Amino acid sequence: MKALQYRTVGAAPEVVTVPDPEPGPGQVLLKVTAAGVCHSDIAVMSWSAEELSFPLPLTLGHEGVGTVAALGAGVTGVREGDSVAVYGPWGCGACIKCAEGKENYCLRAAELGIRPPGLGAPGSMAEYMLVDDPRHLVPLGGLDPVAAVPLTDAGLTPYHAVKRSLPKLVPGSTAVVIGTGGLGHVAIQLLRAMTAARVVALDVSEDKLSLARTVGAHQAILSDAGAAAKVRELTGGRGAEAVFDFVGIQPTVDTAGAIAATEGDVTLVGIGGGALPVGFGRQNYEVSVTAPYWGSRAELIEVLDLARAGDVSVHTETYSLGDAPEAYARLHDGKINGRAVILPNG
Repeated sequence: MKALQYRTVGAAPEVVTVPDPEPGPGQVLLKVTAAGVCHSDIAVMSWSAEELSFPLPLTLGHEGVGTVAALGAGVTGVREGDSVAVYGPWGCGACIKCAEGKENYCLRAAELGIRPPGLGAPGSMAEYMLVDDPRHLVPLGGLDPVAAVPLTDAGLTPYHAVKRSLPKLVPGSTAVVIGTGGLGHVAIQLLRAMTAARVVALDVSEDKLSLARTVGAHQAILSDAGAAAKVRELTGGRGAEAVFDFVGIQPTVDTAGAIAATEGDVTLVGIGGGALPVGFGRQNYEVSVTAPYWGSRAELIEVLDLARAGDVSVHTETYSLGDAPEAYARLHDGKINGRAVILPNG
């Protein structure tokens, strides 16, 4: 089969031919319908050989949707032909966090060498992929695969982040989204659907700000040295009850801290390497700073339910598997407006 692999440290990903996978006991083989392109992949491909914690080559793709093609021995709960989404953050299935459905916070994954597809295990940017357990499959329930596949990360991750701050996003409150690309433009929709907050979007590109307005941002502001002052002015000096940074570089993190209101939440989702100091007098009183990771299986089900209800959708660009390296190049250059989706089987 054809697959997009990251094969050499520092090199661009390549489309190669690899053996067709076969499901072992307890595994499910998917014929991949759609696979999402993510900045996390760019981050992985920027690591040095010493920073990589798994061997190459790696088949990319941690967002996946497909049709069940074959079942390994003992598999129940899914049938051949089922259209399903893949829950990506695989865990051991037995620790206390996994028992809560929070495999994104599995306590034994590192110890057992369990890695997400596309981020250590073979991923979805191939004609077929293996899923280690049927519990990691969620029925699509009639959703279009191209529209649904980004929701497994670009929908789930902001949903998990927003859900934590819901008690603070009451009428009269303000939520700020920094970075309105793949995850950020979904976060804006989630905030509009789930809260009464005024939603303010920040980005460096007018194209991204235009997308933010289109999906529901009340205000869209250029993310520059004056952005924090503008948000303070909009809120009468109070600041934002919740700030979601989907970039995570030091300038955006600094902005997030500068605009958080007393008792506000700062949620650092982007993996740009920035950090916000926490201590008495460093931020407004009782500002909470957190750096979440992905989301739970139950939350993925909830995100797909929101999509079926028409409350959230993802702006997508589609590419063939052969054009997948071009999609990554465009993402690296900031030219993807929304989310790129690869169609491995046409």
